[in-house]
Amino acid sequence: MQRAWLIFNPVAGRYPPTPFVKRAAAVLREHGWRVRLIPTRSGETITRMARRAARRGIEAVFVAGGDGSVGLAAAGLMGSQTALGILPAGTANVFAQDLGLARMSWVRWTGLEESARLLANAPVYQVDMGRCNGRPFLLWAGTGLDAVVVQKVEPRRRWEKVFGIAKYATYAVWTASTWSGMRLQVEVEGFRSEGEFVMAVATNIPRFAGGLTQLAPHARLDDGQMDLWLFRGHSFNDIARTAWMLWLGRLEEIPGAVHLTFREARIMGKGHLPFQLDGEPVLCAPETTLEVLPHALRLLVPPGTRHLFVHPPAAAPAFTAPTS
Repeated sequence: MQRAWLIFNPVAGRYPPTPFVKRAAAVLREHGWRVRLIPTRSGETITRMARRAARRGIEAVFVAGGDGSVGLAAAGLMGSQTALGILPAGTANVFAQDLGLARMSWVRWTGLEESARLLANAPVYQVDMGRCNGRPFLLWAGTGLDAVVVQKVEPRRRWEKVFGIAKYATYAVWTASTWSGMRLQVEVEGFRSEGEFVMAVATNIPRFAGGLTQLAPHARLDDGQMDLWLFRGHSFNDIARTAWMLWLGRLEEIPGAVHLTFREARIMGKGHLPFQLDGEPVLCAPETTLEVLPHALRLLVPPGTRHLFVHPPAAAPAFTAPTS
């Protein structure tokens, strides 16, 4: 019988998650997993417990949370043989949207159970991760307007999460009204650009901005590279135009926008740079290096997502329940 730790924060998310987490654990047990529930209270604890599970040879760590919690768990599992399973219980759950996992909501209380059922016998893929000045990330690393907004909004209290991305939108408009751009110099494997930017975002997955747009619709999670978008601008009009075209999915039509793929990139600015890593606020040095770590994480992936990968699964289903 394979072992799994199910990590969750009992005071995080829009809803009290404990009863739903217990139901998801019951589904995994029905499929032959021996599950231990691990309640946590902080992001650092998520990473520490995931790392401890990897050291003990636990076959899988399931995380009930949002994109930030998923990224923190991935940081603890990076380079190990322990697979990550995602049970979406956060606000936006953007990565879960890309993976086709069921999200818990006011009208879908069984979301965690449905996701657990999809992952219980799922194959394991090796996916890329990134590192930002030594800090691991799984989904995105961005600086500029989005990072400034994340710095102001996070962390949120539970009652604020009930309103989804409304608080983000409110702070984004408020910040944009006085935004004068961020002076950056960007170097990517022979390419160099300098100027005022609305934002610069590296992404490992297709979706962005709460899942409302796709920055990299053709992204592959295991191709050894990431996508980098640079959006120039320094005024409210520049931001409004960029946001509107992002909403429409017409990124190539944004004036001055640059799309690159990279294995290593350098972003330099004046003073410390506000960054968001997987939606979590981080303050980085004036000279920041982003690097791709190929096949750094083992991930349980549900059916129907083969298009997100170049390579076949690294392993057969992590566990197959015996038939009677």
